[in-house]
Amino acid sequence: MSGDHKNNNQTESDNNDGVYVAAIQMASGPSVDANLEEAARHIEDAVSQKAKLVVLPEYFCIMGMKDTDKLSVMEQAGNGPIQNFLSDTAKRFGIWLVGGSVPLASPDPNKVYNSCLVYADNGNQVARYDKIHLFGLSMGHENYAEDKTIVAGAEIVTLDSPFGRIGLSICYDLRFPELYRKMADVDIILAPAAFTAVTGKAHWEVLVRARAIENLAYVIAPAQGGYHVNGRETNGDSMIVDPWGAVVKRLPRGSGAVVAKLDPEYQARIRASLPALKHRKLNC
Repeated sequence: MSGDHKNNNQTESDNNDGVYVAAIQMASGPSVDANLEEAARHIEDAVSQKAKLVVLPEYFCIMGMKDTDKLSVMEQAGNGPIQNFLSDTAKRFGIWLVGGSVPLASPDPNKVYNSCLVYADNGNQVARYDKIHLFGLSMGHENYAEDKTIVAGAEIVTLDSPFGRIGLSICYDLRFPELYRKMADVDIILAPAAFTAVTGKAHWEVLVRARAIENLAYVIAPAQGGYHVNGRETNGDSMIVDPWGAVVKRLPRGSGAVVAKLDPEYQARIRASLPALKHRKLNC
């Protein structure tokens, strides 16, 4: 599945000038209203730093006291306060805004889709990705089973934007490189996440940088970071990584906006010097 959005005022020279993007880090709680208010503050901060593409973390709108809490705030696709917030905020600031994940209704009344929603600068939703890989972990006191409350998606989603071709993913997807291979030469990968403190400390940076290196793409990886009201601790360390695998900007702990400039000309030079994407032998 792909969604295409063209800004008629966008020129090739604009793309070559680069663009500022932002990854928002939060420690969301059980109140949707409070989370949206906090998200709005961080988005405004990112916009003050010239960001034109702003990406919120997974579960930015709710981290409930229990996993089933998201069922009580799930929305029908295209309607609801969380989606209205994303649309209105994108239009108000004239930015592309990505809701890292929003609980949307599924055919199973006891489960939701964990959906990454992309809004263009006119407030229109231009893409939706339902998380394909559902997290499961049983390690000491850490026990997670997303498949108990979430229906897995089945479609890979990419879209054209004024900033380049974007591939969508969420959190646990980072452990499955074949997903990104099937996206086909995306310029930017989005990976909003809520990595646990345990798995994040061990694997988060390695996985984010690996996906950038393998795909010669920028990776924007906003994360939940800190201690949550429900007792959970998330890893944080939101980062923006360049196509060579270098961390351009990061926020290890605390809430805030990580802002960096993407350079399409640099990316083009890297891809020309190391044309690994052309050397792939996918039939092997």
